[in-house]
Amino acid sequence: MGEWAGETVGPDVWETCQELVPAGSVFAFLAEHRGALFPAEMFADMYPSANGRPSMPPQILASAITLQVLHGLSDFETVQELRCDLRWKAACGLGLHDMAFDPSLLAYFRRRLSRSTRPNRVFEAVREVVKATGVLKGKHRRALDSTVLDDAVATQDTVTQLLAAVRAVVREVPGAAQVAAVECTAHDYTDPGKPRIAWNDQAAREALVDALVTDALRLLGHLPEQQLGEKAANAVGLLALVAGQDVEPAEDSDGRDGRWRITQGTAPNRMVSTMDPEARHVHKTRSHQQDGYKAHLAIEPETGLYTAVALRPGAGPEHHEAQVGLDLLADENSPLDVFGDTAYSTGDARHNLGQAGHRLFLKPAPLRPAVPGGFTLDDFAIDTLAATVTCPQGHTVPLSDPSGQHHQRKASFKDLCTGCPLRKRCTKAKAGRILTIRPHHDLQTAARHQAATDPDWQADYRRWRPPVERAVAWLVHHGNRRLRYRGTIKNDTWLHTRAAALNLRRLINLGLTRTNGIWHLTTATA
Repeated sequence: MGEWAGETVGPDVWETCQELVPAGSVFAFLAEHRGALFPAEMFADMYPSANGRPSMPPQILASAITLQVLHGLSDFETVQELRCDLRWKAACGLGLHDMAFDPSLLAYFRRRLSRSTRPNRVFEAVREVVKATGVLKGKHRRALDSTVLDDAVATQDTVTQLLAAVRAVVREVPGAAQVAAVECTAHDYTDPGKPRIAWNDQAAREALVDALVTDALRLLGHLPEQQLGEKAANAVGLLALVAGQDVEPAEDSDGRDGRWRITQGTAPNRMVSTMDPEARHVHKTRSHQQDGYKAHLAIEPETGLYTAVALRPGAGPEHHEAQVGLDLLADENSPLDVFGDTAYSTGDARHNLGQAGHRLFLKPAPLRPAVPGGFTLDDFAIDTLAATVTCPQGHTVPLSDPSGQHHQRKASFKDLCTGCPLRKRCTKAKAGRILTIRPHHDLQTAARHQAATDPDWQADYRRWRPPVERAVAWLVHHGNRRLRYRGTIKNDTWLHTRAAALNLRRLINLGLTRTNGIWHLTTATA
Protein backbone atom coordinates (compact mmCIF):
# COMPACT_ATOMS: atom_id res chain seq x y z
CA MET A 1 0.00 0.00 0.00
CA GLY A 2 1.32 3.36 -0.98
CA GLU A 3 2.04 5.78 1.86
CA TRP A 4 1.58 9.53 1.85
CA ALA A 5 5.09 11.01 1.90
CA GLY A 6 4.01 14.63 2.40
CA GLU A 7 5.70 15.77 -0.82
CA THR A 8 3.74 17.24 -3.72
CA VAL A 9 4.51 17.89 -7.39
CA GLY A 10 4.79 21.65 -7.33
CA PRO A 11 3.44 23.94 -4.60
CA ASP A 12 0.86 22.50 -2.21
CA VAL A 13 -2.46 23.88 -3.48
CA TRP A 14 -4.16 23.94 -0.08
CA GLU A 15 -1.30 25.85 1.52
CA THR A 16 -0.79 28.36 -1.29
CA CYS A 17 -4.34 28.78 -2.70
CA GLN A 18 -6.55 28.12 0.33
CA GLU A 19 -8.49 31.36 -0.16
CA LEU A 20 -9.55 30.16 -3.65
CA VAL A 21 -11.22 27.01 -2.30
CA PRO A 22 -14.80 27.83 -1.18
CA ALA A 23 -15.05 27.78 2.60
CA GLY A 24 -17.61 25.33 3.92
CA SER A 25 -17.40 23.14 0.81
CA VAL A 26 -16.66 19.43 0.62
CA PHE A 27 -13.42 20.38 -1.14
CA ALA A 28 -12.21 22.49 1.77
CA PHE A 29 -13.27 19.89 4.31
CA LEU A 30 -11.38 17.06 2.58
CA ALA A 31 -8.33 19.28 2.14
CA GLU A 32 -8.22 19.88 5.88
CA HIS A 33 -9.53 16.58 7.30
CA ARG A 34 -8.89 13.98 4.59
CA GLY A 35 -6.37 12.07 6.72
CA ALA A 36 -8.68 11.89 9.72
CA LEU A 37 -11.71 10.80 7.70
CA PHE A 38 -9.79 8.24 5.63
CA PRO A 39 -6.75 7.12 7.68
CA ALA A 40 -4.25 4.82 5.99
CA GLU A 41 -4.99 1.86 8.28
CA MET A 42 -8.60 1.93 7.09
CA PHE A 43 -7.46 0.40 3.78
CA ALA A 44 -4.64 -1.88 4.92
CA ASP A 45 -6.55 -5.13 4.29
CA MET A 46 -7.09 -4.16 0.64
CA TYR A 47 -3.33 -4.39 0.01
CA PRO A 48 -2.28 -7.71 1.60
CA SER A 49 0.97 -8.16 -0.36
CA ALA A 50 4.22 -6.27 0.12
CA ASN A 51 5.39 -7.25 -3.38
CA GLY A 52 5.35 -4.89 -6.33
CA ARG A 53 5.58 -1.14 -6.36
CA PRO A 54 3.56 1.01 -3.93
CA SER A 55 0.09 2.01 -5.05
CA MET A 56 -1.33 5.51 -5.16
CA PRO A 57 -2.10 6.29 -1.47
CA PRO A 58 -5.66 5.11 -0.86
CA GLN A 59 -6.57 8.30 0.99
CA ILE A 60 -6.20 10.17 -2.31
CA LEU A 61 -8.30 7.62 -4.21
CA ALA A 62 -10.98 7.52 -1.49
CA SER A 63 -11.24 11.30 -1.61
CA ALA A 64 -11.38 11.20 -5.41
CA ILE A 65 -14.22 8.66 -5.60
CA THR A 66 -16.14 10.55 -2.90
CA LEU A 67 -16.02 13.71 -5.00
CA GLN A 68 -16.68 11.67 -8.15
CA VAL A 69 -19.97 10.19 -6.90
CA LEU A 70 -20.98 13.52 -5.36
CA HIS A 71 -20.74 15.24 -8.75
CA GLY A 72 -21.78 12.29 -10.94
CA LEU A 73 -18.62 12.17 -13.06
CA SER A 74 -17.02 9.44 -15.14
CA ASP A 75 -13.48 8.23 -14.41
CA PHE A 76 -12.09 10.30 -17.29
CA GLU A 77 -13.93 13.44 -16.13
CA THR A 78 -12.75 12.88 -12.56
CA VAL A 79 -9.09 12.75 -13.61
CA GLN A 80 -9.53 15.89 -15.71
CA GLU A 81 -10.84 17.70 -12.64
CA LEU A 82 -7.86 16.45 -10.61
CA ARG A 83 -5.49 17.81 -13.23
CA CYS A 84 -7.14 21.17 -13.89
CA ASP A 85 -9.30 22.21 -10.90
CA LEU A 86 -7.59 23.73 -7.86
CA ARG A 87 -10.46 22.66 -5.61
CA TRP A 88 -10.02 18.99 -6.52
CA LYS A 89 -6.23 19.21 -6.14
CA ALA A 90 -6.60 20.73 -2.69
CA ALA A 91 -9.21 18.18 -1.60
CA CYS A 92 -7.06 15.20 -2.66
CA GLY A 93 -3.70 16.60 -1.54
CA LEU A 94 -2.17 17.01 -5.01
CA GLY A 95 0.42 19.62 -5.94
CA LEU A 96 -0.17 22.38 -8.44
CA HIS A 97 1.76 20.59 -11.21
CA ASP A 98 0.50 17.08 -10.39
CA MET A 99 -0.99 15.33 -13.45
CA ALA A 100 -2.86 12.86 -11.18
CA PHE A 101 -3.08 9.33 -12.63
CA ASP A 102 -4.61 7.22 -15.35
CA PRO A 103 -8.43 6.91 -15.09
CA SER A 104 -8.16 3.11 -14.94
CA LEU A 105 -6.69 3.44 -11.44
CA LEU A 106 -10.11 4.49 -10.15
CA ALA A 107 -11.61 1.30 -11.61
CA TYR A 108 -8.90 -0.82 -9.96
CA PHE A 109 -9.52 0.88 -6.61
CA ARG A 110 -13.29 0.35 -6.81
CA ARG A 111 -12.69 -3.28 -7.71
CA ARG A 112 -10.47 -3.76 -4.66
CA LEU A 113 -13.11 -2.04 -2.55
CA SER A 114 -16.09 -4.05 -3.83
CA ARG A 115 -14.24 -7.36 -3.46
CA SER A 116 -12.96 -6.63 0.04
CA THR A 117 -14.52 -7.80 3.30
CA ARG A 118 -15.80 -4.26 3.90
CA PRO A 119 -16.94 -2.90 0.54
CA ASN A 120 -18.93 -0.10 2.19
CA ARG A 121 -16.14 1.25 4.39
CA VAL A 122 -16.45 4.79 3.01
CA PHE A 123 -20.10 4.86 4.12
CA GLU A 124 -19.11 3.32 7.46
CA ALA A 125 -16.42 5.96 7.98
CA VAL A 126 -18.91 8.78 7.50
CA ARG A 127 -21.42 6.93 9.69
CA GLU A 128 -18.86 6.92 12.49
CA VAL A 129 -18.52 10.68 12.08
CA VAL A 130 -22.32 11.00 12.32
CA LYS A 131 -22.23 8.94 15.50
CA ALA A 132 -19.38 10.98 16.99
CA THR A 133 -21.18 14.29 16.43
CA GLY A 134 -24.32 13.05 18.18
CA VAL A 135 -26.48 14.67 15.51
CA LEU A 136 -28.90 11.72 15.60
CA LYS A 137 -29.05 11.48 19.38
CA GLY A 138 -32.66 11.57 20.50
CA LYS A 139 -33.97 11.43 16.93
CA HIS A 140 -36.18 8.35 16.89
CA ARG A 141 -37.74 8.57 13.43
CA ARG A 142 -36.75 6.73 10.25
CA ALA A 143 -38.42 7.06 6.86
CA LEU A 144 -38.14 4.30 4.27
CA ASP A 145 -38.42 4.53 0.50
CA SER A 146 -37.04 3.07 -2.72
CA THR A 147 -36.36 4.30 -6.23
CA VAL A 148 -35.56 2.60 -9.51
CA LEU A 149 -32.10 3.17 -11.01
CA ASP A 150 -31.65 2.43 -14.71
CA ASP A 151 -29.09 -0.22 -15.59
CA ALA A 152 -25.91 0.55 -17.51
CA VAL A 153 -26.68 -1.72 -20.49
CA ALA A 154 -29.18 -1.81 -23.33
CA THR A 155 -32.19 -4.08 -22.97
CA GLN A 156 -31.85 -7.02 -25.35
CA ASP A 157 -34.58 -8.80 -27.27
CA THR A 158 -34.93 -12.58 -27.26
CA VAL A 159 -32.90 -13.14 -30.43
CA THR A 160 -30.01 -10.97 -29.23
CA GLN A 161 -29.91 -12.74 -25.87
CA LEU A 162 -29.89 -16.20 -27.48
CA LEU A 163 -27.08 -15.24 -29.86
CA ALA A 164 -25.00 -13.66 -27.10
CA ALA A 165 -25.49 -16.61 -24.75
CA VAL A 166 -24.49 -19.20 -27.37
CA ARG A 167 -21.40 -17.16 -28.28
CA ALA A 168 -20.44 -16.94 -24.59
CA VAL A 169 -20.58 -20.74 -24.23
CA VAL A 170 -18.57 -21.22 -27.42
CA ARG A 171 -15.98 -18.72 -26.13
CA GLU A 172 -15.69 -19.88 -22.51
CA VAL A 173 -16.36 -23.64 -22.44
CA PRO A 174 -13.58 -25.97 -23.64
CA GLY A 175 -14.77 -28.07 -26.58
CA ALA A 176 -17.96 -26.05 -27.10
CA ALA A 177 -16.77 -24.59 -30.42
CA GLN A 178 -16.44 -28.07 -31.92
CA VAL A 179 -19.91 -29.04 -30.65
CA ALA A 180 -21.45 -25.85 -32.04
CA ALA A 181 -19.89 -26.42 -35.45
CA VAL A 182 -21.71 -29.77 -35.69
CA GLU A 183 -24.96 -29.21 -33.76
CA CYS A 184 -25.81 -25.53 -34.30
CA THR A 185 -27.17 -24.74 -37.76
CA ALA A 186 -29.54 -21.79 -37.29
CA HIS A 187 -26.81 -19.16 -37.58
CA ASP A 188 -23.08 -18.68 -38.03
CA TYR A 189 -22.23 -17.70 -34.45
CA THR A 190 -18.84 -16.35 -35.49
CA ASP A 191 -20.75 -13.63 -37.38
CA PRO A 192 -21.11 -10.67 -34.96
CA GLY A 193 -24.39 -9.54 -36.50
CA LYS A 194 -27.94 -10.81 -36.37
CA PRO A 195 -29.26 -13.42 -38.84
CA ARG A 196 -30.38 -11.99 -42.16
CA ILE A 197 -34.12 -12.55 -42.37
CA ALA A 198 -37.19 -10.51 -43.24
CA TRP A 199 -37.69 -8.99 -39.78
CA ASN A 200 -41.13 -7.65 -40.71
CA ASP A 201 -42.29 -11.21 -41.47
CA GLN A 202 -43.77 -12.77 -38.33
CA ALA A 203 -43.44 -16.31 -39.67
CA ALA A 204 -39.73 -15.74 -40.39
CA ARG A 205 -39.16 -14.37 -36.87
CA GLU A 206 -40.93 -17.32 -35.29
CA ALA A 207 -38.94 -19.77 -37.40
CA LEU A 208 -35.68 -18.08 -36.34
CA VAL A 209 -36.57 -18.20 -32.62
CA ASP A 210 -37.50 -21.87 -32.98
CA ALA A 211 -34.17 -22.64 -34.67
CA LEU A 212 -32.09 -20.63 -32.17
CA VAL A 213 -33.70 -22.31 -29.16
CA THR A 214 -33.13 -25.70 -30.76
CA ASP A 215 -29.46 -24.80 -31.30
CA ALA A 216 -29.12 -23.72 -27.67
CA LEU A 217 -30.66 -26.92 -26.32
CA ARG A 218 -28.58 -29.13 -28.63
CA LEU A 219 -25.42 -27.28 -27.60
CA LEU A 220 -26.23 -27.72 -23.91
CA GLY A 221 -27.08 -31.36 -24.44
CA HIS A 222 -23.86 -32.26 -26.27
CA LEU A 223 -21.25 -30.39 -24.19
CA PRO A 224 -18.51 -32.75 -22.99
CA GLU A 225 -18.59 -33.90 -19.36
CA GLN A 226 -15.95 -31.87 -17.52
CA GLN A 227 -15.25 -29.69 -14.52
CA LEU A 228 -15.97 -26.08 -15.44
CA GLY A 229 -14.39 -22.91 -14.13
CA GLU A 230 -16.43 -19.95 -12.89
CA LYS A 231 -16.72 -18.14 -16.23
CA ALA A 232 -17.57 -21.31 -18.16
CA ALA A 233 -20.16 -22.42 -15.58
CA ASN A 234 -21.77 -18.97 -15.62
CA ALA A 235 -21.93 -19.05 -19.43
CA VAL A 236 -23.65 -22.46 -19.43
CA GLY A 237 -26.13 -21.37 -16.75
CA LEU A 238 -26.86 -18.16 -18.64
CA LEU A 239 -27.59 -20.04 -21.87
CA ALA A 240 -29.94 -22.41 -20.05
CA LEU A 241 -31.78 -19.44 -18.55
CA VAL A 242 -32.05 -17.53 -21.83
CA ALA A 243 -33.20 -20.60 -23.75
CA GLY A 244 -36.14 -21.04 -21.38
CA GLN A 245 -37.24 -17.62 -20.09
CA ASP A 246 -38.75 -16.16 -23.28
CA VAL A 247 -40.06 -19.20 -25.17
CA GLU A 248 -42.86 -21.73 -24.89
CA PRO A 249 -44.00 -24.66 -27.03
CA ALA A 250 -45.45 -23.65 -30.41
CA GLU A 251 -49.21 -23.11 -30.56
CA ASP A 252 -50.01 -26.62 -31.84
CA SER A 253 -47.19 -28.35 -29.94
CA ASP A 254 -47.27 -30.32 -26.70
CA GLY A 255 -43.67 -29.40 -25.93
CA ARG A 256 -42.17 -32.73 -26.96
CA ASP A 257 -41.52 -32.11 -30.65
CA GLY A 258 -38.91 -29.36 -30.17
CA ARG A 259 -40.92 -26.50 -31.73
CA TRP A 260 -40.86 -23.14 -29.95
CA ARG A 261 -42.22 -19.61 -30.09
CA ILE A 262 -41.75 -16.40 -28.09
CA THR A 263 -43.80 -16.47 -24.87
CA GLN A 264 -47.03 -14.50 -24.98
CA GLY A 265 -46.33 -12.04 -22.16
CA THR A 266 -43.32 -11.45 -19.94
CA ALA A 267 -41.72 -14.18 -17.87
CA PRO A 268 -41.55 -13.42 -14.12
CA ASN A 269 -38.11 -12.24 -12.98
CA ARG A 270 -37.00 -11.96 -16.62
CA MET A 271 -33.33 -11.19 -17.29
CA VAL A 272 -33.18 -8.18 -19.62
CA SER A 273 -29.59 -8.42 -20.88
CA THR A 274 -26.81 -11.00 -21.00
CA MET A 275 -24.36 -8.13 -20.40
CA ASP A 276 -25.84 -7.60 -16.93
CA PRO A 277 -27.67 -10.78 -15.88
CA GLU A 278 -28.81 -9.28 -12.56
CA ALA A 279 -30.74 -6.34 -14.06
CA ARG A 280 -34.50 -6.83 -14.19
CA HIS A 281 -37.76 -5.33 -15.38
CA VAL A 282 -38.94 -3.16 -12.49
CA HIS A 283 -42.57 -2.11 -11.98
CA LYS A 284 -42.52 0.77 -9.50
CA THR A 285 -46.20 1.30 -10.30
CA ARG A 286 -48.72 -0.67 -12.36
CA SER A 287 -48.21 1.59 -15.38
CA HIS A 288 -44.54 2.58 -15.13
CA GLN A 289 -41.75 0.14 -15.96
CA GLN A 290 -37.96 0.53 -16.04
CA ASP A 291 -35.06 -1.85 -16.46
CA GLY A 292 -32.46 -1.85 -13.72
CA TYR A 293 -32.22 -2.09 -9.95
CA LYS A 294 -33.91 -0.67 -6.86
CA ALA A 295 -32.11 1.59 -4.41
CA HIS A 296 -33.57 1.22 -0.90
CA LEU A 297 -33.11 4.05 1.62
CA ALA A 298 -33.62 4.72 5.31
CA ILE A 299 -33.24 8.35 6.39
CA GLU A 300 -33.62 10.41 9.53
CA PRO A 301 -36.24 12.95 8.35
CA GLU A 302 -35.17 15.95 10.47
CA THR A 303 -31.57 16.03 9.26
CA GLY A 304 -32.03 14.21 5.93
CA LEU A 305 -29.11 11.89 6.74
CA TYR A 306 -29.08 8.41 5.22
CA THR A 307 -28.86 5.91 8.07
CA ALA A 308 -28.79 2.82 5.80
CA VAL A 309 -28.98 2.08 2.08
CA ALA A 310 -29.04 -1.04 -0.07
CA LEU A 311 -29.17 -1.79 -3.78
CA ARG A 312 -31.01 -4.90 -4.91
CA PRO A 313 -32.30 -6.45 -8.15
CA GLY A 314 -35.67 -5.01 -8.99
CA ALA A 315 -37.67 -8.26 -8.93
CA GLY A 316 -38.20 -11.19 -6.58
CA PRO A 317 -39.91 -11.43 -3.18
CA GLU A 318 -36.58 -11.37 -1.33
CA HIS A 319 -35.90 -7.94 -2.86
CA HIS A 320 -39.31 -6.43 -2.07
CA GLU A 321 -39.38 -3.13 -0.16
CA ALA A 322 -40.95 -4.69 2.93
CA GLN A 323 -38.21 -7.32 3.18
CA VAL A 324 -35.29 -4.97 2.48
CA GLY A 325 -36.80 -2.40 4.84
CA LEU A 326 -36.35 -4.85 7.71
CA ASP A 327 -32.68 -5.18 6.79
CA LEU A 328 -32.23 -1.39 6.72
CA LEU A 329 -33.45 -1.13 10.31
CA ALA A 330 -31.66 -4.22 11.62
CA ASP A 331 -28.74 -2.26 13.15
CA GLU A 332 -30.91 0.23 15.03
CA ASN A 333 -30.51 -0.22 18.78
CA SER A 334 -33.65 1.47 20.07
CA PRO A 335 -37.36 1.56 19.18
CA LEU A 336 -38.20 3.93 16.33
CA ASP A 337 -41.12 5.60 14.62
CA VAL A 338 -40.96 4.00 11.17
CA PHE A 339 -42.54 5.82 8.21
CA GLY A 340 -43.22 4.23 4.84
CA ASP A 341 -45.68 3.98 1.98
CA THR A 342 -47.90 1.02 1.11
CA ALA A 343 -44.97 -1.01 -0.24
CA TYR A 344 -43.77 -1.52 3.34
CA SER A 345 -47.22 -2.30 4.74
CA THR A 346 -47.23 -6.09 4.43
CA GLY A 347 -48.45 -8.25 7.27
CA ASP A 348 -45.05 -9.85 7.82
CA ALA A 349 -43.32 -6.47 7.91
CA ARG A 350 -45.80 -5.10 10.44
CA HIS A 351 -45.44 -8.17 12.61
CA ASN A 352 -41.63 -8.17 12.58
CA LEU A 353 -41.28 -4.41 13.12
CA GLY A 354 -43.84 -4.53 15.90
CA GLN A 355 -41.95 -7.38 17.56
CA ALA A 356 -38.82 -5.18 17.49
CA GLY A 357 -40.69 -2.49 19.44
CA HIS A 358 -41.06 0.06 16.62
CA ARG A 359 -44.10 2.34 16.23
CA LEU A 360 -45.44 2.05 12.70
CA PHE A 361 -46.50 4.85 10.40
CA LEU A 362 -46.85 2.68 7.31
CA LYS A 363 -49.60 3.68 4.92
CA PRO A 364 -51.97 0.71 4.57
CA ALA A 365 -52.66 -0.61 1.09
CA PRO A 366 -56.21 0.22 -0.03
CA LEU A 367 -58.71 -2.61 -0.18
CA ARG A 368 -60.11 -3.44 -3.59
CA PRO A 369 -63.76 -4.49 -3.65
CA ALA A 370 -64.80 -7.43 -5.81
CA VAL A 371 -67.53 -5.19 -7.27
CA PRO A 372 -66.78 -1.50 -7.98
CA GLY A 373 -68.23 0.50 -5.11
CA GLY A 374 -69.17 -2.68 -3.28
CA PHE A 375 -68.18 -4.35 -0.03
CA THR A 376 -64.54 -4.70 0.98
CA LEU A 377 -62.91 -7.02 3.47
CA ASP A 378 -63.55 -4.54 6.29
CA ASP A 379 -67.32 -4.81 5.76
CA PHE A 380 -67.17 -8.42 6.98
CA ALA A 381 -66.96 -9.36 10.68
CA ILE A 382 -63.86 -11.55 10.80
CA ASP A 383 -62.94 -13.34 14.02
CA THR A 384 -59.58 -14.98 13.42
CA LEU A 385 -59.51 -16.63 16.85
CA ALA A 386 -62.95 -18.19 16.54
CA ALA A 387 -62.22 -18.82 12.83
CA THR A 388 -65.53 -17.40 11.63
CA VAL A 389 -66.58 -14.77 9.10
CA THR A 390 -69.93 -12.96 9.02
CA CYS A 391 -71.01 -11.16 5.85
CA PRO A 392 -72.94 -7.84 5.72
CA GLN A 393 -76.19 -9.79 5.32
CA GLY A 394 -75.49 -11.65 8.59
CA HIS A 395 -74.51 -15.07 7.25
CA THR A 396 -71.68 -16.72 9.22
CA VAL A 397 -69.30 -19.34 7.79
CA PRO A 398 -66.20 -21.02 9.23
CA LEU A 399 -62.67 -20.34 8.08
CA SER A 400 -60.74 -23.18 6.53
CA ASP A 401 -57.96 -24.61 8.74
CA PRO A 402 -59.28 -23.15 12.05
CA SER A 403 -55.92 -23.56 13.81
CA GLY A 404 -53.83 -22.05 11.01
CA GLN A 405 -53.63 -18.38 11.97
CA HIS A 406 -50.18 -18.17 10.40
CA HIS A 407 -51.37 -19.46 7.05
CA GLN A 408 -53.69 -18.15 4.37
CA ARG A 409 -57.28 -19.21 5.03
CA LYS A 410 -60.54 -18.96 3.10
CA ALA A 411 -64.19 -18.33 3.93
CA SER A 412 -66.65 -19.66 1.31
CA PHE A 413 -70.23 -18.43 1.32
CA LYS A 414 -71.27 -20.41 -1.79
CA ASP A 415 -75.03 -21.14 -1.70
CA LEU A 416 -75.62 -18.47 0.94
CA CYS A 417 -75.13 -15.89 -1.81
CA THR A 418 -78.04 -17.34 -3.84
CA GLY A 419 -80.94 -14.93 -3.61
CA CYS A 420 -79.05 -12.62 -1.25
CA PRO A 421 -80.34 -9.03 -1.66
CA LEU A 422 -76.78 -7.68 -1.25
CA ARG A 423 -75.20 -9.97 -3.83
CA LYS A 424 -74.83 -7.28 -6.50
CA ARG A 425 -72.76 -5.21 -4.06
CA CYS A 426 -70.67 -8.19 -2.96
CA THR A 427 -69.60 -10.51 -5.78
CA LYS A 428 -69.83 -11.37 -9.45
CA ALA A 429 -68.71 -14.98 -8.94
CA LYS A 430 -71.30 -17.59 -9.92
CA ALA A 431 -70.20 -19.83 -7.05
CA GLY A 432 -70.65 -17.04 -4.50
CA ARG A 433 -68.26 -14.90 -2.47
CA ILE A 434 -64.98 -16.42 -1.27
CA LEU A 435 -62.84 -14.35 1.11
CA THR A 436 -59.12 -14.90 1.49
CA ILE A 437 -57.84 -14.17 4.99
CA ARG A 438 -54.06 -13.75 5.07
CA PRO A 439 -51.68 -14.06 8.02
CA HIS A 440 -51.60 -11.04 10.36
CA HIS A 441 -55.07 -10.01 9.22
CA ASP A 442 -55.85 -8.38 12.57
CA LEU A 443 -52.71 -6.23 12.37
CA GLN A 444 -53.67 -5.00 8.91
CA THR A 445 -57.26 -4.28 9.95
CA ALA A 446 -56.09 -2.28 12.98
CA ALA A 447 -53.64 -0.36 10.82
CA ARG A 448 -56.34 0.60 8.31
CA HIS A 449 -58.60 1.75 11.13
CA GLN A 450 -55.85 3.83 12.74
CA ALA A 451 -54.84 5.47 9.43
CA ALA A 452 -58.46 6.39 8.72
CA THR A 453 -59.50 7.66 12.18
CA ASP A 454 -56.45 8.78 14.20
CA PRO A 455 -55.69 12.49 13.51
CA ASP A 456 -52.36 12.35 15.40
CA TRP A 457 -51.21 9.42 13.25
CA GLN A 458 -52.28 11.27 10.11
CA ALA A 459 -50.47 14.46 11.17
CA ASP A 460 -47.23 12.62 11.93
CA TYR A 461 -47.35 10.74 8.62
CA ARG A 462 -47.93 13.93 6.62
CA ARG A 463 -45.06 15.69 8.43
CA TRP A 464 -42.35 13.04 8.54
CA ARG A 465 -42.93 10.84 5.48
CA PRO A 466 -42.35 13.48 2.72
CA PRO A 467 -38.68 14.28 3.58
CA VAL A 468 -37.63 10.89 2.21
CA GLU A 469 -38.78 12.05 -1.23
CA ARG A 470 -36.23 14.87 -1.00
CA ALA A 471 -33.55 12.32 -0.08
CA VAL A 472 -34.45 10.32 -3.19
CA ALA A 473 -34.16 13.49 -5.29
CA TRP A 474 -30.68 14.18 -3.85
CA LEU A 475 -29.63 10.63 -4.62
CA VAL A 476 -30.52 10.75 -8.33
CA HIS A 477 -29.39 14.35 -8.93
CA HIS A 478 -26.53 15.07 -11.38
CA GLY A 479 -27.62 12.31 -13.77
CA ASN A 480 -27.33 9.57 -11.15
CA ARG A 481 -30.61 7.95 -12.13
CA ARG A 482 -28.60 5.79 -14.55
CA LEU A 483 -26.03 3.45 -13.05
CA ARG A 484 -22.48 3.28 -14.43
CA TYR A 485 -21.61 -0.29 -13.50
CA ARG A 486 -22.86 -3.84 -14.01
CA GLY A 487 -24.02 -6.19 -11.31
CA THR A 488 -25.43 -5.82 -7.82
CA ILE A 489 -22.10 -5.79 -5.95
CA LYS A 490 -20.47 -2.92 -7.85
CA ASN A 491 -23.62 -0.84 -7.91
CA ASP A 492 -24.32 -1.44 -4.21
CA THR A 493 -20.80 -0.18 -3.43
CA TRP A 494 -21.49 2.89 -5.58
CA LEU A 495 -24.79 3.53 -3.79
CA HIS A 496 -23.14 3.40 -0.36
CA THR A 497 -20.36 5.74 -1.51
CA ARG A 498 -22.90 8.16 -2.98
CA ALA A 499 -24.91 8.14 0.25
CA ALA A 500 -21.69 8.71 2.23
CA ALA A 501 -20.79 11.72 0.08
CA LEU A 502 -24.28 13.22 0.48
CA ASN A 503 -24.15 12.63 4.24
CA LEU A 504 -20.75 14.30 4.40
CA ARG A 505 -22.02 17.34 2.50
CA ARG A 506 -25.03 17.56 4.81
CA LEU A 507 -22.82 17.35 7.91
CA ILE A 508 -20.54 20.09 6.55
CA ASN A 509 -23.61 22.29 6.00
CA LEU A 510 -24.47 21.66 9.65
CA GLY A 511 -21.01 22.90 10.66
CA LEU A 512 -18.92 19.73 10.84
CA THR A 513 -15.39 20.30 12.08
CA ARG A 514 -12.69 18.54 14.09
CA THR A 515 -11.08 19.98 17.21
CA ASN A 516 -8.50 18.17 19.36
CA GLY A 517 -9.23 14.94 17.51
CA ILE A 518 -13.00 15.10 18.13
CA TRP A 519 -15.71 15.51 15.47
CA HIS A 520 -18.45 17.97 16.37
CA LEU A 521 -20.99 20.33 14.82
CA THR A 522 -21.03 24.09 15.22
CA THR A 523 -24.83 24.12 14.89
CA ALA A 524 -26.90 22.17 17.39
CA THR A 525 -29.77 21.11 15.15
CA ALA A 526 -30.77 20.91 11.49
